[in-house]
Amino acid sequence: MLSNLRQRVAREEKGFTLIELLVVIIIIGILLAIAVPSYLSFRDRAANSAAKANVRAGIPSAEAWYADKGTYVGMSVASVKALYDAGFAATIGPTLSATAYCLSSTVNNKTWTLTGPGGQMTTTACA
Repeated sequence: MLSNLRQRVAREEKGFTLIELLVVIIIIGILLAIAVPSYLSFRDRAANSAAKANVRAGIPSAEAWYADKGTYVGMSVASVKALYDAGFAATIGPTLSATAYCLSSTVNNKTWTLTGPGGQMTTTACA
């Protein structure tokens, strides 16, 4: 028995067997099957949060516009950026009235909108 062991050590076999390689590949596959869906859901949550944050950050600028002008008519992304917030990341709805506005933001195909003032955040498009 000892001579058998000495012969194996003397041969100095290097490398992995096919079974060992298959086990490693299976383990990597299982880890990927767990990690990929987790990553995708994390990315969706991050996109939702970013879009909501963009809309919430735009509210003070829209309200400042109304405080200065007395109406939301004429408010545009360029004018809000120039006057109030250079980092304004939301878009302004297609229709503005004297007393209402609509802000929206899309990040990675996740769109959130807010019709204000005092509206709730929704996933429906600006009217």
